[in-house]
Amino acid sequence: MFDFYSFWHAHAPIISILIPAFTSFILVLLGNPGSGSLKQDWRQPWRRGISIASAVLGLITAISYLSIASTGQITVYQLSEWSAPFGIVLVLDRLSAFMLVLTYILAVPVIWYASENWDTRGRYFHTMVHFLLMGITGAFLTGDLFNLFVFFEILLMASYVLLLHGQGRPRFQLGVHYVTINLLASALFLIGLGMIYGSVGSLNMADVGRLVSSLDGDQHKLAVAGGLLLFVVFGIKAAMLPVGFWLPKTYAVASTPVAAIFTIMTKVGIYAILRVNGTVFDDAMAQSIFKNCLLIIGLITSFYGVIGAIGAERLRRFVGFMVLSSIGTLLISIAMFNTQAWAAALYYLVHSTLIAAAFYLFCGWMTSQRGAFKDHLKVAPRIKQEKAAAFTYFTIALMMAGLPPFSGFLGKVFILQATAETPYQGWIIAVILIVSLLSIIAMTRVGFILFWRATPPEEDQKEAAYAEYQALPELAPKRNDTAIYILLGALMLYVVCAAPIQNYTLATAQQIQNHALYNQTILKHDAQGRPISVQPYDPSYLPETKYGGEVEDPNALLIPDIISKPTLQGEHISEYKQRQIAEQVLEAPTIPNNTQLKPMEDH
Repeated sequence: MFDFYSFWHAHAPIISILIPAFTSFILVLLGNPGSGSLKQDWRQPWRRGISIASAVLGLITAISYLSIASTGQITVYQLSEWSAPFGIVLVLDRLSAFMLVLTYILAVPVIWYASENWDTRGRYFHTMVHFLLMGITGAFLTGDLFNLFVFFEILLMASYVLLLHGQGRPRFQLGVHYVTINLLASALFLIGLGMIYGSVGSLNMADVGRLVSSLDGDQHKLAVAGGLLLFVVFGIKAAMLPVGFWLPKTYAVASTPVAAIFTIMTKVGIYAILRVNGTVFDDAMAQSIFKNCLLIIGLITSFYGVIGAIGAERLRRFVGFMVLSSIGTLLISIAMFNTQAWAAALYYLVHSTLIAAAFYLFCGWMTSQRGAFKDHLKVAPRIKQEKAAAFTYFTIALMMAGLPPFSGFLGKVFILQATAETPYQGWIIAVILIVSLLSIIAMTRVGFILFWRATPPEEDQKEAAYAEYQALPELAPKRNDTAIYILLGALMLYVVCAAPIQNYTLATAQQIQNHALYNQTILKHDAQGRPISVQPYDPSYLPETKYGGEVEDPNALLIPDIISKPTLQGEHISEYKQRQIAEQVLEAPTIPNNTQLKPMEDH
């Protein structure tokens, strides 16, 4: 047991990525017949069992990571044993652990609900869900900007398939729009990374954050432009205006469990904005542009979302617009750029994710019991489970509108408290309060249509409407209401534990703003405490490899500091290189004042 614990602790960050990755591979190897024969396929119970067990294991792992991160420890995992910025690293801190727990708290009940029926409506449902989880967890854990792009692509490719799950013309039509928008965003992502790497010479987040402000002239402007281009990309993922119009329609056509689990995807965009634009590009020029733009965008997005919700004609689109409004609230909080505001944003982020997922599951309940009316916001006969559904909707409405004593109310109170020393305080408070009032009006309108104005069912047995009404299910789809209650129960527990959670989010905000701590933990340092890095970036520098011939390398002295001892003693370090290292160590026992990489002479 001790050896297992030591192994788990040594490989902690990557295990959370490997769990969904290996689960996906196993599910692929199980095979998958056509969707029409999945119900009769003997492997389907195995798929469901493996999928649910993996999600539960992921939740347990995430909670254990949270316990590690709550001590303030930042865990760095070096892939291939190369240290940053020369190698790719995974970083487990308070923020990434917090987001991992949120991801699996959402994933477990949704996968459990989908395993009852929805997973038989299309091929490879569970496989794609776990590829999605792999991309999401990787995005939360990576400490490298290019790896962030890679994990974004993994989760997006899985989302393309999941969006079309269950087939249908509307899903295919909006799926094409969704794919096109995200392909454009991916292209912009690569262009932004190229601009950053071309000017900074590194893509490690800690290293880029350390070096951006030290660049001169055009290099600095190019790096800042690359960072702002990434902000646009993350804004598309987070669905902020004016690049977020796609969300209400796209999520409205997704199947119920897919729409529910997609609520975490917009938060990946919010996370990236906070992590990259909020902390990595901590430069006066970049921050001035970023903060001013973000506040205006947040105010407009929040207001537009609730106006769209008031005018929505379908329940699913109504939820999408409410999600859009909550994204605006999060952006406002991030734009305030103080520790208390970021802590409030993290608290509200959990609430907005879980309540939106519960609302999308509720849409599935309504669709199943309203017959031909589905989720259209039109007056229809009373559903057979009216009291239970009305009570559930009432609870969801109170939570989403931000009324006491629920988590939405506390989240907005924390955000309002954070405006104390913020410019434009009056505008922020006014928009948040007006949006809350309009949210109550929007929720009331939907409640009146669904329940209060519902007509009595047809009682004349000769009428066709009578037979249609009798054919409707007596109860909610199996596990649907239970999954909703699990999410609502989690939110109520979230309120009960608000004090320790707020302390955690406050410590998280303080930690991600502590750039010196990240530099000290993630980057290697010389004897004088200076980070070993690649600056100034010299594209003509070509480090010697085992296959590059015997070339004099003035940087051989730095090699033992950036790779592990087993790698240093391995076959890929030539004998000639080993002699160079030994000779330079003897000649210069301490690293010279200039620890930047020196250009090699042309040979």
